[in-house]
Amino acid sequence: MNDRRSEPRFMCADLVRVIIQAADGAREEAGNLEDISSSGACVQLEAAVLEGADVELTCANCRLKGKVRFCRFSELGYDVGIAFSKKGSWSRQRFLPKHLLDVPTGQRGAA
Repeated sequence: MNDRRSEPRFMCADLVRVIIQAADGAREEAGNLEDISSSGACVQLEAAVLEGADVELTCANCRLKGKVRFCRFSELGYDVGIAFSKKGSWSRQRFLPKHLLDVPTGQRGAA
């Protein structure tokens, strides 16, 4: 699959809170941050999320807003790709996941 991101993504693992906006209101879920880049992230959640939904990731004392670009079922739940609203939203100085692999991953998927 071709990557639509123009910068590298970094594999990581950290627990985050995800606020999902829907027509019937907002819901909040715990998720596992799987990978991150300056323009997006992939989070694993227990429930599906509609593509195009507005979301907000809360990581430590950092809030990252964006839109869901994909939601795929996997063995452990749903992989949810999020494109951040502002390019450059994430940086290591702003939020450093607990387990960050300091090597960019290959070009896979897109958020």
